[in-house]
Amino acid sequence: MTIHRPEVREFSPTFESALVAAQSSVGAPRAASGVPGTKSARVPAELLRFGNGKIPKDALSSIGIGQHRLSTRAAVAFRSLHAAAAAEGINFGVTDSYRDYDSQVDLAKRKGLYSEGGLAARPGTSDHGWGLAVDLDLDAKALAWMRANAGKFGFVEDVPRESWHWTFHS
Repeated sequence: MTIHRPEVREFSPTFESALVAAQSSVGAPRAASGVPGTKSARVPAELLRFGNGKIPKDALSSIGIGQHRLSTRAAVAFRSLHAAAAAEGINFGVTDSYRDYDSQVDLAKRKGLYSEGGLAARPGTSDHGWGLAVDLDLDAKALAWMRANAGKFGFVEDVPRESWHWTFHS
């Protein structure tokens, strides 16, 4: 059984003003996510100078699956997590990792803002834009394994309503 992400296409009339506000402040260091409880202190110092969603490819590292990339410490931790899961017969896919700013805008348009019942952080505030978050394709067994073990590798399930979203917190 695969846990699928629901599609949310509706958003409030204030969406465009939220995008304009986000676009005007892109590049400024700030909280790493549109979800309460995350802190910009988690963002690697070497990435803060680029801004959320503006990190060049060569400043990120491969997670060892497809073209997916994260900040270096998160990528190293993820590769260890994935290897540990595989060693226990747990398999899962990766559907998203680092997300540039334009991709964040597109996702917010398609799925709505999280703060308004949708599934996207306000563009320029996503943990994906700092290279700290992965979205996984998990079946029930893999989700149970992640919940029991991901913390050992620094990953937490920190977004309510999104069991596929895991953020690096170490």
